[in-house]
Amino acid sequence: MTPVLNKSLPDFEALATSGVKFTPQAFAGQTVVLYFYPKDHTPGCTTEAMQFRDMHAEFLKEGAVVFGVSRDNMASHEKFRQNLELPYELIADTEEKLCHMFGVVKNKIMYGKKVKGIERSTFLIDAGGVLRAEWRGIKVAGHVEEVLNAAKAFKKAA
Repeated sequence: MTPVLNKSLPDFEALATSGVKFTPQAFAGQTVVLYFYPKDHTPGCTTEAMQFRDMHAEFLKEGAVVFGVSRDNMASHEKFRQNLELPYELIADTEEKLCHMFGVVKNKIMYGKKVKGIERSTFLIDAGGVLRAEWRGIKVAGHVEEVLNAAKAFKKAA
């Protein structure tokens, strides 16, 4: 079931780094930022991860918890987190369950061949588990600030 803006998230469970089990209920009462990215250790994804890292304290101040999501496995995620000193967890969606649920798997053309890839996307879930904002097919530059501003706006509205 695909999440819909201004509706509660469907029930799901996902495993993240540090042994964290993510469910919408586990983070009830907090704003959740789920950002989907194509691949660990690649230039754009590294830049995006570092921007979320560098603004992590600001997200925490707004009562928001950040999770990165990609199809990479847990070992890759742990190495990526360690290399970049990421203060937030990464969800290993190796079976693409979350990627399909959130509709971020897209056909792309790479080197003239059709491949299925992850469209860089971010979702903001409020403290009540309701999807409040989504950004799809985003560019990295300026995106993290935009998500932080939205998180601030939701905190004020709450």
